[in-house]
Amino acid sequence: MLAACAGTAKQKAPDVVPGYEGVQDGEFFIEPVPANYLQDGNIRTEVAYDGPEAPGTVVVDTFARKLYLVNEGGTATRYPIAVGREGLSFRGQGNVGRKAEWPSWQPTANMVRTRPDLYAAYAGGLPGGLMNPLGARALYLYRGGRDSMFRIHGTSDAASVGHATSAGCIRLFNQDAIDLYNKVPNGTRVKVRTEAESLALEGPQMLNAWGHMVPDTPENVAKKEKDEAVLAKQEARDKAAAEKAEKKRLAACARRGIPDNECAPPEGVATVSVGTSDAG
Repeated sequence: MLAACAGTAKQKAPDVVPGYEGVQDGEFFIEPVPANYLQDGNIRTEVAYDGPEAPGTVVVDTFARKLYLVNEGGTATRYPIAVGREGLSFRGQGNVGRKAEWPSWQPTANMVRTRPDLYAAYAGGLPGGLMNPLGARALYLYRGGRDSMFRIHGTSDAASVGHATSAGCIRLFNQDAIDLYNKVPNGTRVKVRTEAESLALEGPQMLNAWGHMVPDTPENVAKKEKDEAVLAKQEARDKAAAEKAEKKRLAACARRGIPDNECAPPEGVATVSVGTSDAG
């Protein structure tokens, strides 16, 4: 609302996590990754590594939703990933056959055929940019000299990292995709673990209350129960607040003689459909 002589409200700057600051990358500005997306180990970090792969190898674990770049001295850089359906179709070894900055993207014929509502508009391809689902960088996995259609890439949806997704291959935060891109040359060996290999090296995993994979331990099981209770209370409060706001909005329209079906929400405010969801 506009008000004459009103003071300027001070806005608290969001927390910025080192390594995930905003980045000007050519003509595009990549927004900082919100700190709440970087919880539960969902962050790039150096870790001890006892896998059998040689330094310089990229290791993808779709079950633990982690990607490793093996370093010298028994360590690795671990990156959180989102895993889509296409990311589950490849196991074994390949190599980085091609790299691209701000890659273009084109849905497959099968994607267009099965989900025309989502993909038909992009059948001709989508240029690289902030809204492109491949994000800032892409590594294309080849096997036997041929493109395997397996991709390791950035994302236009930072909130998805750490989760299972309905489509796509292996997504990283754009900041992590750039970091990996800069360290990995063409020809780099890539190993995609089997479920048995993941279990042997990572141990049993479980989904926590936020949808992230974490070790299946009694401590994490207990924490999940507590977090789910907190989330349920917050969801109930949000639902009650949304219903109250909706009743208030409709009552204001009624006082002005405006029918419910013509009662537009205030400019810049999205309507809330209580009790529905989009699985995506």
